[in-house]
Amino acid sequence: MDENEEFAFSLQDSKAAYVLSNVAEVVERILTFVPTRSLLRIASVCRLWRNCARRVLRTQQQLTWVSACGPSDAGVHALCGILAEEVEKVFLLPKTVLAMVDCEAFKGQAYCYRQSKAKKTRQSVETVDELTMVFPKGCEIMGIASPGIVLTPSGPSSGPPQEYQEGEAGFAVMFPSMEGVKIKPFHFCKKSITPTALQEAGLVDNPDLRVVLMFVYEAYKPGGARFLGQILEPLAKSKALIAGGLVDSVFSPTRQCCSEGAYGVMGLALSGPKVQGASVLLDQDVTNPKEAEATIRRLKAAKIPERNTIGFMFACVGRGQNYYNNQANVEADAFHKVFPNTPLFGLFGNGEIGCDRIVKDDYTLCDTDTDRLQHEYTTVMTLVHLG
Repeated sequence: MDENEEFAFSLQDSKAAYVLSNVAEVVERILTFVPTRSLLRIASVCRLWRNCARRVLRTQQQLTWVSACGPSDAGVHALCGILAEEVEKVFLLPKTVLAMVDCEAFKGQAYCYRQSKAKKTRQSVETVDELTMVFPKGCEIMGIASPGIVLTPSGPSSGPPQEYQEGEAGFAVMFPSMEGVKIKPFHFCKKSITPTALQEAGLVDNPDLRVVLMFVYEAYKPGGARFLGQILEPLAKSKALIAGGLVDSVFSPTRQCCSEGAYGVMGLALSGPKVQGASVLLDQDVTNPKEAEATIRRLKAAKIPERNTIGFMFACVGRGQNYYNNQANVEADAFHKVFPNTPLFGLFGNGEIGCDRIVKDDYTLCDTDTDRLQHEYTTVMTLVHLG
């Protein structure tokens, strides 16, 4: 390379350096193609890049997720095995995470460190700490274990949702901070549930409350039914959508006030003018794919936009493949047929919480009596839109 060529390359480098150091519009456009973890590192280079990175982060308001199924070669749950790597690739700053895994794998030997055969279950403090370290400081993680999992595969070409009543499966749905949307996690046991605590969680005296996702554990214990009534009674009188289920256990955040094995409830309160929700109940009379699709299709009446909308399916362990004459994935397939562009997540649990609730323009379908919010052998199918 002669002196003229060296000078030309040097000139090009200096022009590029000038643009990347002084032209905010160009830098900001480039940073939109950078995953969030890398974006946070880039923000420390200089003031211009920091300001551009902050503006890019404010635009990243679309939820995303990581899903996994099948046994992991790493000696940990399939979800934990890929979570750290996949979070590096996401284009949002997680503010709240809803994670669910199958309870059999969560409690079983499959999660123990195979090389040492130590008796560390997936509910160990070390595991929860590892999960917390994957996400940014200040991110609130709601971790749930249930007999079965419903998930939409992650990745750029994610396939249709799948029901997993056997085998390892799990997902982590990540919610960023969004304008017009407030997501407030809550966690109560018998010692911490008070009218003041409910109010502080945004579950009562909150005119902006739109959706409550709730997960009750150890509800079969003496006093569990009365405890659940304490939660549902004030919510049934509100105009909010209530949906969830009775799960096996929760693993994050850790409970401080009650002893191990005590009953409790954990969930998310979603408030704000941009939040919309609708749900339908697939009751015991829905026993074939055509009836399932017809029931789910009623959600169309809510006219909820597809963008930034997520579906939740809370089903009884008694449903699924056996309930539909050995046909697998019936309800998840029906949902995908009606809402092909909406991801679906959820669980198979020991009881369902929810009702028919669609309120939109001239169409109103509402059933919120406290007694009618609790079910068995049903599925609550829900849409939640986040603006």
